[in-house]
Amino acid sequence: MNSKIIDEIKKLKKEKNAVILAHCYQNMEIDEVADFVGDSLYLSQMAAKTDAEIIVFAGVYFMAQTAKILNPDKKVLLPRLESGCLMADMINLDQLREFKAKHPGLPTVCYINSTAEVKTECDICCTSSNALNIVKSLNAPKVLFLPDTYLGKWVESQLENTEVITYLGYCPTHLRIKPQDIISAKEKYPDAKVLAHPECHAEVVKLADYTGSTTGIMKYAAESDSKTFIIATEKGVVDRLQRDYPQKEFILIKDNIICPNMKWHTLEDIYNALEHEQYEINVAQNVALKAKKCIDRMLEVSKQCQTKA
Repeated sequence: MNSKIIDEIKKLKKEKNAVILAHCYQNMEIDEVADFVGDSLYLSQMAAKTDAEIIVFAGVYFMAQTAKILNPDKKVLLPRLESGCLMADMINLDQLREFKAKHPGLPTVCYINSTAEVKTECDICCTSSNALNIVKSLNAPKVLFLPDTYLGKWVESQLENTEVITYLGYCPTHLRIKPQDIISAKEKYPDAKVLAHPECHAEVVKLADYTGSTTGIMKYAAESDSKTFIIATEKGVVDRLQRDYPQKEFILIKDNIICPNMKWHTLEDIYNALEHEQYEINVAQNVALKAKKCIDRMLEVSKQCQTKA
């Protein structure tokens, strides 16, 4: 670990009143300088609350966009502009309108893994942490869900009286996990609990002992009496679990469950972003105002659910 660059980043953060948000799928070295590390919901909440003048987002493009929408007067930096999301790129505004036209009048839920433009024409946003509560909050017999068909159908499987009509988007990283991978891993580690992300294929989820968001998986592993876990999600989750709970064993389901776009950022990129205040993310005001309604509604529902809990 380069302690000199870590010290330089911390110094720049203080000088510039900057905060660093890092997603759990990032390279572990980023945790050394991040102020907040977590999943999309947690980072959205932290972005909405921060008093910092500069937000450096170690994540992917749609996350930095969300931070900018929630903080229009702050400077939001994405250290590597090529850090996009393949799932978010699967639907644009025209495709959204076509999807809605086929099912007129239904409330529309968009996964946070979508562009600001797509969010402008959706009723409410969600993350994998709160998707179930978001759909419940609509109290509708049918809802549209995009872009991830697997998360949407998992939500539907948890509800008795709601049909979730999904757009056919998906996460390429999670779809590398096959049912046979789970079966083989359980044969090798019969006492292990299988923890899966709902972006996985439905047949994978059926074989899991627990299905939940990044935060949900990490919380389950922390609180469970079990000692061995098979993790069916991105490698960054396993890296952090191994670091935080060395007394337990965490097995990544396959070596290639790595999101390449999430792994772009390095400490050098973070340093350059702060030093040169690059690359700034901006969202057109008319787009941001519409998209913010969708995000704010999600944050409000999440707040209500946390208060009840």
